[in-house]
Amino acid sequence: MGLKKDTKAEGREVTSIRNDYVRSIERQEQRQQAHKVRLFRRLSVFGLFVLLASIWIGSTLHAQSQTLSEKEQLHKEALIALQGVEQEQEKLKEQIVLLNDEEYLAKLARKEYFLSEDGEIIFTIPKTEEKAEEKE
Repeated sequence: MGLKKDTKAEGREVTSIRNDYVRSIERQEQRQQAHKVRLFRRLSVFGLFVLLASIWIGSTLHAQSQTLSEKEQLHKEALIALQGVEQEQEKLKEQIVLLNDEEYLAKLARKEYFLSEDGEIIFTIPKTEEKAEEKE
C-alpha cells in the first residue's frame, strides 16, 4: 500500500496576507538585508585597505632589511680594509724610523746597490730559490 498524494492541496495557491504588520515586517527584513549588504561592502573595502597596507609595510620592511644587510657587509669590508691600511701605516712608520738611521741607510745601500766600504770585497751568493730553479 502506497502513500497517496493529495491532489487537491497541490493545486491550491497560498496568498499572503497584506496587512500593516506583514508590510512592516517585510520592510524590516529588507532594511536588515540592505544593512548586511552595506556592512559586507564596508568590511570588504576595509579589508582591502588593510591588505594593501600590509603588503606595502611588508615590502618596505623587506627593502630596508636588504639595504641594512648590504650596509653591514660594506661596513665589514671597510673594517677589513681599515685594518690592512693600519698595518701598512705601522710598517711605513717603522721604515721612516729606520731610514732616519744612517747606519741602516749605509747597510741598505751596500745590500741593494752593491756599494762597498774601503777595502771591502762583495761576493754575491744566489738565493736558495734561484738555486732550485736552476736545477730544474
